[in-house]
Amino acid sequence: MSSKSLAHKLMKGVIVVELLGVFGAYGLFHRMNNSQDFRSTMNRRFPAVLEVYYQSNEWAGVYGIRERDHEAWSAKQD
Repeated sequence: MSSKSLAHKLMKGVIVVELLGVFGAYGLFHRMNNSQDFRSTMNRRFPAVLEVYYQSNEWAGVYGIRERDHEAWSAKQD
C-alpha cells in the first residue's frame, strides 16, 4: 500500500468522523431546542452540555430559555 493511498484513506476517515460530529451536535441541539423535558434530562446528566446550549442561544441573542426552564422545573417540584 502506498503512502499516498494510506494518506487518502486517513483523510477520508477524518472527514467522516468530523461530519458525524457536526450532525451529532446539530441533532443534540435540535432536540434540546424542541424539548424542555430533554433539557431537564440533560440538566441532571450533563449540566455542562446544557450550559453550552444556554450560552450559545444567549450569544445568538435568544434570551429567557434558561429562566423559563428553571421556573418550570421548580414548579414541578412543588
